[in-house]
Amino acid sequence: MTWKGGGAISNFSQNSGRITTFHILREERKHLKAQLRLHSKWKKTVLVVPLLASEYTDPANLATFERILRELRDVTYMSKIIFGLDKATQEEAFALKNLIESHDIKNYLIQWNDGPGFSGIYHKLNEAGFNISEPGKGKNMFLSFGIAIALGAESVGLIDADIRTFRRIQLDRLFYPVVVLNYDFSKAYYARIMDNRLYGRVKRLLLDPLLIALKRKFTESKEEKMLSLIQFLLDFNYQLSGEVAFHVDLLKRMRFATNWGVEIFTLIEVYRKASSVAQVMFSKEPFDHKHQDASPDDRTKGLNRMAVDIVTTLMNALVIEEGLEISDTFFRDLAVTYHAVAEEHVKKYSDDSGFSDLSYDRDGEEYLVKRVLRNSILEAGELLNSPYRMTEKFLRFVNTYPEFKPFLNNGLAQAILNVERKTEQWVFETPQTVSWERVSNKLPRIFYDLIEVVESEKRRFS
Repeated sequence: MTWKGGGAISNFSQNSGRITTFHILREERKHLKAQLRLHSKWKKTVLVVPLLASEYTDPANLATFERILRELRDVTYMSKIIFGLDKATQEEAFALKNLIESHDIKNYLIQWNDGPGFSGIYHKLNEAGFNISEPGKGKNMFLSFGIAIALGAESVGLIDADIRTFRRIQLDRLFYPVVVLNYDFSKAYYARIMDNRLYGRVKRLLLDPLLIALKRKFTESKEEKMLSLIQFLLDFNYQLSGEVAFHVDLLKRMRFATNWGVEIFTLIEVYRKASSVAQVMFSKEPFDHKHQDASPDDRTKGLNRMAVDIVTTLMNALVIEEGLEISDTFFRDLAVTYHAVAEEHVKKYSDDSGFSDLSYDRDGEEYLVKRVLRNSILEAGELLNSPYRMTEKFLRFVNTYPEFKPFLNNGLAQAILNVERKTEQWVFETPQTVSWERVSNKLPRIFYDLIEVVESEKRRFS
């Protein structure tokens, strides 16, 4: 089978290029816990949990979040757990405080993003020109990371608040390479088989086939620089997992996307800035998150929106950072190659599901590839290519008719090209944060300001 879920850590590792993979070979709970607690850096370890108020106010989500809290209660090596709270009223923020304390968690901080304290920090960042205004997980975790840095963290990890099968040993595995082995970065991987069927559709049906299609394209054109990044991304068993850990020196230099492309953007940043990278087997057991609707008829929601964001984030990186030149037919050709590769994958998943006696909706997955994911590549191409086509048509049009000659003599053509350059910069710009290194360079007191707000928020929630 082509797709592997999974991730882990133990006494055995496998090195593939720049990425070391740690596998679970046996139950290592006591071994990991002892090493983490004995290690000198465990006292400076911070966990970030970004969440929406609906993660605990919605009865359908509450049981999952309470399970996470029960597991976190016993994580004694963590100096602080930051709950980055979005879309919450004051009443909902205090409800979170009561819920956390009812599970006997002491070393926590509620980062109430909509409250007056941290709203002031966002305002200060925006006034300084950093434009941290795009709502979402990227903005939330960016501020959490700044708080962790201000608190003196040496290792910072992040987990999502919707992990239905979370256990604290998984956190031990995630942190171990960074805290004990001095890796710059650690990322979880895990199986996505639940209820007798395969999950992880975006990874299986969009990202892997897209990366393979790009690899074929760049192998043909012998573009080694592009191939290197694509191969790095392919070497991860589960690129879209939200569970990661950073050494603080790397974290200070990282930027983060503020759209659905946050995980792929993070890996691209790691490719450029980290020297030692690990992926760890998070769990031997099936792993479960909340699942997004496909939303085939609405490009602003669900898997449809996620797919467009992932494709544009990846292509932005190749064009802006790696210098890829794209032709008018690039995305059309890419979509054709992607579709062929994705259909091969669907057949493999169908065959493997039959062999393993799993339920598999082949018609549904083929529909998703053809009607949603393939179109997301064409949609991304439309977003990224349209300024060039418009400029070309406009210049051809004004040069065809003599009526435009006086305007051309006065610089019309140059004005069109200048506008195109400005548009190009906007189109090829993934919504993203700056690095905390850059922020502190411009705002030398920012970490003191963060600590002041942290202390103020402690009093608010006391």
